[in-house]
Amino acid sequence: MSIGTMSRLTASDIAALDPYAFFAVLGKRVIHPGGRRATEELFQRADLQAGQQVLDVGCGVATTAIQVARRFGSRVTAVDIAPLMLAHARTNVRAAGLDAQVTVESGDIRALQFPDRAFDRVIAEAVTMFVDRARAAQELVRVCRPGGRVLATEFLWRQPPPPEARQTFLGEVCPGMQFDTLDDWVQLYQQAGLSSVQVTSGPFEMMTPAGFLHDEGLAHSLAIMGRALSRPSYLRKMAWLMPRMARAVPYLGYIVVAGVKPA
Repeated sequence: MSIGTMSRLTASDIAALDPYAFFAVLGKRVIHPGGRRATEELFQRADLQAGQQVLDVGCGVATTAIQVARRFGSRVTAVDIAPLMLAHARTNVRAAGLDAQVTVESGDIRALQFPDRAFDRVIAEAVTMFVDRARAAQELVRVCRPGGRVLATEFLWRQPPPPEARQTFLGEVCPGMQFDTLDDWVQLYQQAGLSSVQVTSGPFEMMTPAGFLHDEGLAHSLAIMGRALSRPSYLRKMAWLMPRMARAVPYLGYIVVAGVKPA
């Protein structure tokens, strides 16, 4: 799938997009809970260095993969299961001039195509909660070398949501997504084989006005808004999506999980 193909999405195609894919179509660059703040917290715990082999699973539009390569000099393999995301990722990597440092390819977190112990760092931002979480976490640990680090950002409930808010978010906005509390995530990654697990957490601000501006900047935020206004099908999708997300936002947060694969 090319960017040109995506520009010809029908109204039915747009209505069927999940929120992540929809915001990618609109041009949003940061599409995970916690936004840039969470990614910076992940970097603080990653000890990324030049020459390391880094795997970015569920890379989306490759925003984090590009930062890892550009800021730390690591070599990045960025994988995603969605053709739409892969098309955006390849375009963004090419535009950044990082084709020699960032490789983008199709991959499934439940069955990664890489051998055991292949990467120094393994990153997954908002991925495991869409699939069998235990299996996904085990795969992240499997492809990490002993002594390497696995790092993830995920949604969590900062406080128990009312049944309506939970059903709206998990049943309508992001059907099939699974997540719970901070302790639940820590236990999941410990059981997958990580030690020295550390976490930070915070509120879900990606879709608040302040969070949106922080993640995208003023000029790009205005460009996204302009794109959202450019087609009636985009406006209908926004009108359906935003009130439903608003019901869950007061209860949502993000967690950054970082752990070491024992030697």
